Amino acid sequence: MRYSTIPLAQSIILHCKAKGIQNIVISPGSRNAPLTIGFSENPFFKCFSIVDERCAAFFALGIAQHLQEPVALVCTSGSALLNYYPAVAEAFYSSIPLIVVSADRPSYKIDIGDGQTIRQDDVFHRHIGCSVNLKQDISHAPEKIQKYAPDLITENTIENTQKKVQSFNDDSLNKAINLAYTHKTPVHINVPFEEPLYDFIDDNTVKPSLVFNIERDESSGLDLGHLTAIWKTAERKMVLVGVSHPNSIDQQVLDILANDPSVIVFTETTSNLHHPDFFPSIDTIVAPIEKLDQKDDLFRQLQPEILLTFGGLIVSKKIKAFLRQYQAKQHWHIDEIKAYDTFFSLSHHVKIAPNSFLKILLDGPEGNTKGNYSKYWLNVKEGFRLKKMEYLHQIPFSDLLAFRYISQSVPMEYQLHLANSSTIRYAQLFNWHPSVKMFCNRGTSGIDGSTSTAIGASIFSKEPTLLITGDLSFFYDSNALWNEHIRSDFRILLINNGGGGIFRILPGQEDTPNFETYFETVQNLDAKHLCNLYGFEHTKASGPKELEDRLKFFYKESDKPKLLEICTPRLLNNKILLGYFDFLSSDFINH
Repeated sequence: MRYSTIPLAQSIILHCKAKGIQNIVISPGSRNAPLTIGFSENPFFKCFSIVDERCAAFFALGIAQHLQEPVALVCTSGSALLNYYPAVAEAFYSSIPLIVVSADRPSYKIDIGDGQTIRQDDVFHRHIGCSVNLKQDISHAPEKIQKYAPDLITENTIENTQKKVQSFNDDSLNKAINLAYTHKTPVHINVPFEEPLYDFIDDNTVKPSLVFNIERDESSGLDLGHLTAIWKTAERKMVLVGVSHPNSIDQQVLDILANDPSVIVFTETTSNLHHPDFFPSIDTIVAPIEKLDQKDDLFRQLQPEILLTFGGLIVSKKIKAFLRQYQAKQHWHIDEIKAYDTFFSLSHHVKIAPNSFLKILLDGPEGNTKGNYSKYWLNVKEGFRLKKMEYLHQIPFSDLLAFRYISQSVPMEYQLHLANSSTIRYAQLFNWHPSVKMFCNRGTSGIDGSTSTAIGASIFSKEPTLLITGDLSFFYDSNALWNEHIRSDFRILLINNGGGGIFRILPGQEDTPNFETYFETVQNLDAKHLCNLYGFEHTKASGPKELEDRLKFFYKESDKPKLLEICTPRLLNNKILLGYFDFLSSDFINH
């Protein structure tokens, strides 16, 4: 086992090891060599080599998302660091702890025309939990410091200055790493190294000062008894759940909510919460009502007195539009760290774990059991379900029909990752087996790293992983497949509709060359060549019978990962989807 002779490199290795940061994702470079060798030669760490820094960062995000613990990223100096930014922003808004460690040039070599140097300090300052710019060791290459930056020697000797530097760096490392744990946030540690970079010793010479606990303020300043009393007397209560980790809420709690006639529970696909009396397909309820003459009356019947939310960001634009126009009297968001005023009606941020708060809220005698808030909307839900089945049996092959077959095909216990744009929205229209664990990068909702994230998340999963993705998202992140860590049970379902199909659904769609080129971005790419390049088994389906046949064998064990490319009609998909909501609303039953 080797350590760099650079004290700062040793400190980072020792801090990470002491605080249990075991998974390290490294991209190649020279400036980060002291860290690369220190991490990779220490048996405590599990290191992954990913060349493309953008893919590396999403890969690390996937691991951190799955394990719910910090993962470190290590890169060289220069533009390498900037390629982390999309994943850092996603981690920031999704509350996923990433520890970004960027090797840097000495401060006296920045902005003088030296190669591979940029201003790396605080580069993520608007999307980061904490940025620390560590100080360069004075005891390493002191002759260069004396020549180029003697002002760095602030004490009367190099030895005394080095002690001060070591103390500052230890404090900064403790602050950043502890914050990643306590606030579930990405942090950035910028590390200046002077050459020589490749001198190593067999044992460490640094004894870092370690601080393990930083208390997080969990007091909400709220009278929970008062909130409980309000809850129990309200007649219309809506629970809306965004991105949540599987098994984060006890089933007993979910059962109590489902059986309360004054409560309706809207769940996003990514909530990983299930009950027969929940409303998992939000748009199937809200979108048809928008088209009705009596929509105002119906939305007022749906309007809650109390809106209780927890989990991450919400996909459904329909529910956001509804709750912004028909605001709840009170909106409570339950989260230990942050609360977004998504519906412009936030009244209380309860800084407690959702499961703990719900147990307090639902404890004791039942509350208001009058009214038919839940019963009425469950009847509406059942009516729409029957209409939905009728519609699906009469439409031609399309994205919508493909998702029907896909949703019924996924084996139990699978880990399922969904790409953004059309993919997540189609997925929200269908029910999935409760044992399937659902994930999607909804922090920034970008298409840029879905494949890399899914591959990262698959590494430590006990179950196989499936990614469902659209063509633009897949081809955009194709470097994700340039990865030696992909398991043979990894699966990709690629919906290839020849472009950005979501733009045909959004307002402003028009069949013009300008629209097709700059919005829809029509393409004729075939995934077969990428599969051959990266060792994936490739099959294709272009119709319902072909898709059913392919899906029968798609999940079976194999020696290499598989990709099934599902080709759907570009010019028909939007018409079928929009027709779906028209069809539901055409036969709204007056309950």
